[in-house]
Amino acid sequence: MRMRPVRLNSAVGSLFVVGSACFVLGSVPAYLNAVGGTADGVTYFVGSLFFTAASLLQLLQAQTPAMTGADAASEHVPAPVWMWAWLPGDRNWLAAMTQFPGTIFFNASTLAALVHNATAASTDRHVWRPDMFGSTLFLVSSAFGILVVDGFRTFRPRSPTWRIAWLNMAGSIFFMASAVTSFVIPDTGELVNVRISIAGTLLGAVCFLIGAVLMFPAWRSATSGGSVPGGPLPVREELPGP
Repeated sequence: MRMRPVRLNSAVGSLFVVGSACFVLGSVPAYLNAVGGTADGVTYFVGSLFFTAASLLQLLQAQTPAMTGADAASEHVPAPVWMWAWLPGDRNWLAAMTQFPGTIFFNASTLAALVHNATAASTDRHVWRPDMFGSTLFLVSSAFGILVVDGFRTFRPRSPTWRIAWLNMAGSIFFMASAVTSFVIPDTGELVNVRISIAGTLLGAVCFLIGAVLMFPAWRSATSGGSVPGGPLPVREELPGP
C-alpha cells in the first residue's frame, strides 16, 4: 500500500476528530435524554470504531520511515507503508503500539454496554474490565508520547506536538477516572460515582478532540522544519473512551 504522508496524517487526524466528537456527544446528558440509552450507547460504540481505525493508521505511520521523515518536498509523494515492524527502541512506535490494543478493549466495552438487563457482575466483567484495560494502555501510551517530545523535562506550550502529548495525557487521566468510577457495586447495582464517570468521559473526550485538531498544524510545522513528530492521540477512548 502506498500513501502520501500528508494524506495519511490527515486521515489519522480526521478519524480521531470524529471518534472524539462521538464520545463528547455521547457523554452530554441532554443528548442521552433526547435519544435514549440505546442510541447513546451506539454513539459510543461508533466513536470507538473511529478511534481504532485512527490508531491503526497511526501505528502504520509511526513505523514507516517515509511517513515520520517526511518534509515539505516529500509529503505529497506516495510512499510504501510498512505493514509490520518491530521497533521497541522507538518511543513513538511504542506509544502507537500500546494505544492500538487499548482501542480494541474500548470496542469490546462499548459493544458490551449495549446489552440490556445485564447483571452487575456481568457488567463489571464485560464492560468495566476491558474499559480498565483500555484506559491503562492509553495512560502508558500517553506517557510514551510525552517522552517523545521530552515533555517531562521541558515546558514548551507553543509547540503543537508538546500540547498534543499533554492533552492526550490529560484525556487518558480523565478516562481512567471515568473507568474506575464506572464499577458497578454488586450489592446496590449502582456505579461508584456516576458524576465522575460522566464528567471523566466528557472532559477526556474534549482533550482528545482538541489534540486531534492540533494534529493538522503540528504536521505543517513539522514538515516545514524537516521532520515529522509522531505520538498517538488517542482516543477512550477513547472512550470509553476511550
